[in-house]
Order: sequence, then C-alpha cells, then structure tokens
Amino acid sequence: MSREDPDVAAEILRILGEEDIQFLMAAQMLGVEGRSGDKIAITVRTSSGDRRIDASDLLVATGRIPNTAEIGLDTAGVETDARGYIRVNERLETTAPGVWAIGECAGSPQFTHASVDDFRIIRDNLAGGHRTTSDRLVPYCMFTDPLLAHVGLSEVDAQRQGIAVRVAKLPMSAVLRTEATDEKQGFMKVLIGADDRILGFTMIGSEAGEVMAAVQTAMLAKLRYPVLREAVIAHLTIAEGLGPLFANVPLP
Repeated sequence: MSREDPDVAAEILRILGEEDIQFLMAAQMLGVEGRSGDKIAITVRTSSGDRRIDASDLLVATGRIPNTAEIGLDTAGVETDARGYIRVNERLETTAPGVWAIGECAGSPQFTHASVDDFRIIRDNLAGGHRTTSDRLVPYCMFTDPLLAHVGLSEVDAQRQGIAVRVAKLPMSAVLRTEATDEKQGFMKVLIGADDRILGFTMIGSEAGEVMAAVQTAMLAKLRYPVLREAVIAHLTIAEGLGPLFANVPLP
C-alpha cells in the first residue's frame, strides 16, 4: 500500500493487525528452508535483529512485468520503454502504423476494467473516433475485509501536483447503517477542489466499492459537492453516510 495516503495505509494495517496478522517492516530475507505447502523456516533481518519464522506456506509477491521480450516487436517497428512496456500515445497507437496496444502490456493501470476501457477506446478510434486515455477516471478496489476503494486524487497526489484541496473525513462508526451491521471499521475521505468539485474519494468500509461508484458518477458529471451533501439518500444504507461526509467539508 505504498501508494496510498498514510492514514489509509495505517488504518488497513490496524484492521489487519486486529485479525492477528503480523507485519515486519523493512525486513531483509536471509534464507528459506523447507517446502512451501508443507513446512518452511524463514530467517529475516529486522531492525531489532535476526528472526526465524516457522510456517507452512510462503507467498512471494514480486509484481508483474510485460511479456514483450523476444516476440518480434522490434522487427514490426513497435518500440518498448526501459521496463518493456509498449510505447503508446493517448489513443493507444504504437510507434508502428496501424498497430495498437491494449491493457497491461501498454502500461495501462493493471485492472481488468482498465483493459476493458482500452478496448472501447481502440474500437471507437478504429471506427473514426477520437477517444483517448487522458481524461478517464479509473477507480480501484482492494478486496480486504473491509474493502478499500479509491477514485481520483489522493492527498499525496494533490500535494505532489500542487493542487489546493479541502479534505473531509467521516468514521464508518458515524454511518447509521453500521449501527445495524456492526461493521464500524474504516472511514470515508473526500478531496474537494477550489470550485467545489469532487477531486478524489477513498473509503475503507462495508460496501466501499458501491459507494465509490456513486461518487465516481458525481465526479464524471462534474457535480459540486453540495449536491450530494443535500441529496435525499435512502435510509438505512451505507451511501447515506455521504451526506454527513460532505457536511464535514471545510469552508473555503
């Protein structure tokens, strides 16, 4: 979760910690013995010294790389970048005339829904359209329990880009629905721009993906946040929490 805002990462860490999941930060792997799925012993070096961990399974998450090496792209005139991703413009055209690239090999966000939108962009452009990837709003969910959902700018993004934002948060315990479900972990957070438009939304909580989709729709429609603040949202739903969330937006 290195790309998330610090408060978001800290909340997920706290929630998973309460599930008795232990984290060793900045640990250096020194050795592994045994066979994953049976019995293994891992030796790691931490700031407090070396430590041996006995376990049954080992999951190694090293990320993904594009499978573009030695498949003849150079012969076809299709260029790749230093990491092996196919170079495309905002229309998803490669450096070879008449050749397009779609999905993760083209450096698109590594989500199925982003690849589906890549297809729509290429389909429309092949039919004479002028669609690009430059203005699309790509959300994502991390399927922890509770769910993490995000769309638009994060606070870190806004600071890096020099965009002035107002930030509002609401703990999930303040959403009336959680009184019935007892799913009170997490929070909602929204970023508001100078023109009162919604620039980003993050939620950790029950039904976060569905609530995010509602906010994403408002962002696509370029609605200003008071519209959602004053909206009559059905009681007793998680989305009802959007009212008090937007009521917490600081005045300019």
